[in-house]
Amino acid sequence: MNSSQTVSWDNGTEQQTSVWQSEGAHAAPKSIIFADDFTTADSAYLEACAGTGLLYRGDFQNAKQLLSALSRRVDRNRFKRGATWVDTFHRHRARQIQRANITNKILIELVDGKCSLGRAPEMQEAVQHALGNKAAGSVMISLRELTGILGAFEWRRKGVFISALNAKIHADYGVYSPIRGEYLNLIDQAEIGSPIVAWDIGTGTGVIAALLAAKGIPNVVATDTSDRAIQCATSNIQRLEMQDRIKVTSTSLFPDGTADLIVCNPPWLPAKATSSIEHAVYDPKSQMLKGFLSSLATHLNPNGEAWLVMSNLAEIIGLRTENELSDLITSGGLVVKEKLDTAPVHAKAQDRSDPLFHVRSKEVTSMYRLQLQ
Repeated sequence: MNSSQTVSWDNGTEQQTSVWQSEGAHAAPKSIIFADDFTTADSAYLEACAGTGLLYRGDFQNAKQLLSALSRRVDRNRFKRGATWVDTFHRHRARQIQRANITNKILIELVDGKCSLGRAPEMQEAVQHALGNKAAGSVMISLRELTGILGAFEWRRKGVFISALNAKIHADYGVYSPIRGEYLNLIDQAEIGSPIVAWDIGTGTGVIAALLAAKGIPNVVATDTSDRAIQCATSNIQRLEMQDRIKVTSTSLFPDGTADLIVCNPPWLPAKATSSIEHAVYDPKSQMLKGFLSSLATHLNPNGEAWLVMSNLAEIIGLRTENELSDLITSGGLVVKEKLDTAPVHAKAQDRSDPLFHVRSKEVTSMYRLQLQ
């Protein structure tokens, strides 16, 4: 996030200044004008396309309607599929980024996490939970991001029920929710032996670490580089009363030492991420995957095992070659002991309107059980 920038606008009598808040590190708009309940979607769209921020003054629910209208105007331009699935993927990502750039131009001013617009919901708790001390004072934020904060806060309250734990996992704002239960089932159903020390690399919500502890492993270390993930995982583990078996630590990939079992569910698609939440899906140039496999052998005990959870979507699209993953495994001094497969059950795999539906419908999620050569 970028909280060092400020934005200014003229309220008719004097210049006002606010701290710019952007989860995706989007640059602050160069100019800001007012929008209200009488602003048409067409005029707002033209201003947004020109890079102008529209600071809303009016009814909060009407502001949300204007935001939806801008999204529809972006989407009404016919999507052109590429010659290959790689081309289609990149065009789809470009469309997503374009939509974000335009819809992010509807702006809301918050003061200490509160919104003064009519019919605005109570949001101070959600904003402060997401932004922490960055919510203090006057903050300028896009309505698109604000609705994301509010939605995430509600999802956090509800939680996601994990049958293997017979409990809910709660995802904080900016931390990927474990809604894809198929990969959790692979981990839960795998035979585990009797490891003493296990690591969960890139823990996120801590759900995999909790599954490992529930399988009887007495010493689990969960790692992540995101402060939000560390906080989220710690909270979930305390809620599950597993803190005596799970230690959460902030580190890049591996902690010091070696382990009997090392589990990693890295981002599956080698592409650029544009926000913190997207780092759970996109791994630029497969940096995390390559870093994990290249150093795994030095952290695995001689008779240990590693579980790599991956989708083959990148291979189907053409973002990775068919042999790239197996080559990385071999060059890391590892062999595949067993490969467990499952079909995805998430909503996008069933959404025929998705430009990538054809390849998503063929996706397979796998758990590679790796050992030292």
